Amino acid sequence: MDAKIRINKYLSDTGICSRREADRLIEDGRVTVGNVKAVNGQKILPGERVFVDGRLVEKTDRKVLLLFNKPPGIVCSTRQQREEMTVTDFIHYPIRIYPVGRLDKDSEGLLLMTNEGDLVNRIMRAGNFHEKEYLVKVDRPVDNNFIRKMASGVPILNTVTRPCTVEQTGKYSFRIILTQGLNRQIRRMCQYLGYNVCSLKRIRIMNLTLDGIKEGQYREITEKEWKELQKMLVESSNQPAVQKGGRHGNSSDQTHERAGQETGQSVEGILSGRHRNHK
Repeated sequence: MDAKIRINKYLSDTGICSRREADRLIEDGRVTVGNVKAVNGQKILPGERVFVDGRLVEKTDRKVLLLFNKPPGIVCSTRQQREEMTVTDFIHYPIRIYPVGRLDKDSEGLLLMTNEGDLVNRIMRAGNFHEKEYLVKVDRPVDNNFIRKMASGVPILNTVTRPCTVEQTGKYSFRIILTQGLNRQIRRMCQYLGYNVCSLKRIRIMNLTLDGIKEGQYREITEKEWKELQKMLVESSNQPAVQKGGRHGNSSDQTHERAGQETGQSVEGILSGRHRNHK
């Protein structure tokens, strides 16, 4: 039996990054095995020492899944670019974690953070049809025609968005529940119909909500939430989605990245829902 594993899987299993991000780190020459630069597709043996940016990477057995109320202006990245504040720098969690999916810089609300790899695709992959709920404000009055068109599908990014649930909540606001995650999907849908988004807040991912979490704060998932989430993920694929075109394409957001281990595991290491701010 071959005891070797691919280096990108090893990095994902340690919780340092997703497999896709690991491939990018390797391409950038930031990963070494011993004193030798790693190459994509390389396999390593147990006990070999792997470094990222000169720092030894070691696996942690503690499983982490955080619910974070992201403020506007925070970038969903683990690597700082320009002078932007990244979500990992903002939270400053003692264990290396990374986002499950993305919220763009100007958006706010629920963002999941984890060190468990395949959990990302199981939750965010469009083909798994998991719900994500948003509250949106726009710059023009919302009418029945707008709601109908948003709900039935809008042509963006060489496809037509999947039919979704849309409900008007005010003169300039609506609620929308998506089961896919195209890049800046809601903003693009609104723009196609002649509207500009003024504010966008994600309030729910599957069974996980923002309830009780103040802006800029996070909490660990509770044991009850974790068990419910696992049940919902039983039939979910952890394979990266293949980009598809055509009507109601099932493409997932290309920024949704893989991360960590299988979700079919105990709740050991998943904490009890305590609240924290980012300091």
